[in-house]
Amino acid sequence: MNQTVPRLSKLPFLIGDVLLIAAAIYVAQFEAFLGQWQYVAIISALAFGAWLFAWPFVLEFRAATKIAEASALDDVTAKIQDLDKVTSSIASAILEWQHLQQSSTQFVTSAQHVAEQMTDEARRFGELMSKLHENEKNHLRLEVEKLRRAEGDWLGVTVRMLDHVHALHTAGVRSGQRNVIEQLGSFQNACRDTARRLGVVPMLPESDVPFDVERHRLLDGAKPAPGALVGDILAPGYTFQGQVIRLPVVSVREVKEEKPKAEDAQLSFDEAGS
Repeated sequence: MNQTVPRLSKLPFLIGDVLLIAAAIYVAQFEAFLGQWQYVAIISALAFGAWLFAWPFVLEFRAATKIAEASALDDVTAKIQDLDKVTSSIASAILEWQHLQQSSTQFVTSAQHVAEQMTDEARRFGELMSKLHENEKNHLRLEVEKLRRAEGDWLGVTVRMLDHVHALHTAGVRSGQRNVIEQLGSFQNACRDTARRLGVVPMLPESDVPFDVERHRLLDGAKPAPGALVGDILAPGYTFQGQVIRLPVVSVREVKEEKPKAEDAQLSFDEAGS
């Protein structure tokens, strides 16, 4: 704030100063013999004149000082007001920060609550999926067991049918009728081809070969004598998808050693005697 310093008229002070100086000069010139009181009057007039000359400047300095103090006070007041504004701004900022902090706290709390709910939902979903997976596994296991049981059932039926066809063909062969043998042979081959498409392949061992417990089987499950040979095929063996489900059932015959004739024995005896 700019303030104008009041101007004091110095003319009356100058006139008074001139009059006092003139009075002092008059006393000094027109008095032949100066007494004590004349010197006092001259000195007093000069001193009062000097004071009167300087007093306007003192008043102006005081006024300027007061104006400067008032200006400084106005600046301080303005700064104080600015400080009040800054304080208000700081207080408002603190309130906004507290509000923001409260909002952040509420947001974090809400986020934690949502995270907990998501965790619970994920756990429940995992448990549900585990139960569904376990139920699905049990259902699939049950279905697999049913399929295996059904597979075993139809595989057993197929093997029995093939055994009956083989027995029928064997009976036809024993009858000696060519037409019956050919018809039953064609029927047996057709049945075996059909079973082969399902994965059931018959195993037909050769006759007159040494009996092997890993490749042959007797009807009663007994073990033949060493050196026994395979005779007739009572029932073929079968494989299903490359796995043996039954070995062929065969009969065996023992190999008899031929005894040397009497002539050969006598000849050998004579040769030994000679």
